[in-house]
Amino acid sequence: MSFLGRLSALMWFLVASAWFLFSDLVASGAAAAVNAGDFQEPLYRILLLFLLIVGYWIMSRLGQRRMDAGNATALVPRPGWAKEFALGTALGWAGVLACVLPVALIGGLVLTTFTNAHQYVILFLDLIALAAGTLAIEIAFRGYPFLRLVEAMGPGLAAFFMAVVYAIWRTHSGATTTASVLVSFFLGMVLAVAVLRTRALWVGWGFHFAWIATMSMLFGLPVSGPMSYSPVIATNANGPAWLSGGGQGPEGSAFAVLVSFLLLFAMVRVTGDLKHKYGYAEIVPGGIPVDIAAAARMQHEAAMGSGEPEQPALVQILPAEPATPAPPPPPPPEETHREE
Repeated sequence: MSFLGRLSALMWFLVASAWFLFSDLVASGAAAAVNAGDFQEPLYRILLLFLLIVGYWIMSRLGQRRMDAGNATALVPRPGWAKEFALGTALGWAGVLACVLPVALIGGLVLTTFTNAHQYVILFLDLIALAAGTLAIEIAFRGYPFLRLVEAMGPGLAAFFMAVVYAIWRTHSGATTTASVLVSFFLGMVLAVAVLRTRALWVGWGFHFAWIATMSMLFGLPVSGPMSYSPVIATNANGPAWLSGGGQGPEGSAFAVLVSFLLLFAMVRVTGDLKHKYGYAEIVPGGIPVDIAAAARMQHEAAMGSGEPEQPALVQILPAEPATPAPPPPPPPEETHREE
C-alpha cells in the first residue's frame, strides 16, 4: 500500500477509536437514563453493539466502499460460522480450566451458591449482556479499527499495538498486578491472531465469551476488566499467590501468564484449516475489471494455437455441377430398295 493509503488507513483507525469511546458514553448514558434495573446492563451492551455496527458500516462505506456491515466489522456471515464460534469456545474453556485446575488441586476452592429464583433471572440477563458485550469489544478491538491499523502498519505491529491498548483498557478500572496485565496482553494477542488467521471474529468471539463465562459464571471467580457479572456461584481461591492470583483471581497469577502465552500456539494450531481456507488477504479490485481466465486462455491459444484441430482445405477436382449428358446420336437412315 502506498504512503497515502497507509495514512488514510491510520486516519480511519483514529476516527473508529473515537467512535468507540463516543458510543460507549452514549450507550451507558442512555441505559442509565432508562433506569431499567436488572435490564440496565444488557441494554447498555446491546446499545453499544448497535452503535458500533452502524458507525463502522458507515465508515466502511465512506472510506473503503464496502457495502455490507459484515465485512466492515469482520463479522463475516459465511458457512460454518457456528462451528468457528464453537471452536473458539472450546479453546477458551480449556484455557480457563488449565488456570483453575491447579488451584483446585493444590490450594482449594471455597464455593458459595445462591439458590433464590431471582439470582437465576440475573444469570440469564448476564448471559445476554456477556454475549453482546464480548461481541462489542471484539468489534471495537479486532474489527474495523484493527483492520485499518493492519493496513497502516502491517499485521504484526498492529496486533502488538492493539494488544497493549487492550491490556491497558481491560485493567485500568481497578487494582491490577503485573501478572494480570500480562495475561490481558497475551489474551489480546491470542484474539488478534484469531482474526488475522480466519479473517473473521467468530473464533475470537467464541474464545472471549467462553473465557469470561467460564471464569465468572461457571467457577464464580473474578475476572479483569470493566464488565462484572453476578454468578450463581461465588468462589474464593486458596493457595499461593503465584497460582491463585489472590484477589485478582486466576488471571492475576503467574501460572495464568504461562497459560495465556501457550494459548498463542494453541490458537495457531486450531485455526490451521481456517487459515488455509480464509486467511489470505483480500484482493481489492482497482482500475478496469480483468478476466484473468479469459486472458490466460487467449495467451495460450496465441502461443499454442486453439485447442480444436484445423480442418484441411478442400481442393475441387470435379465440377461443382454434374455435366449435362450428350444427346444420343441420331439413328442411321433406313435404306430403301427399289424394284427394277
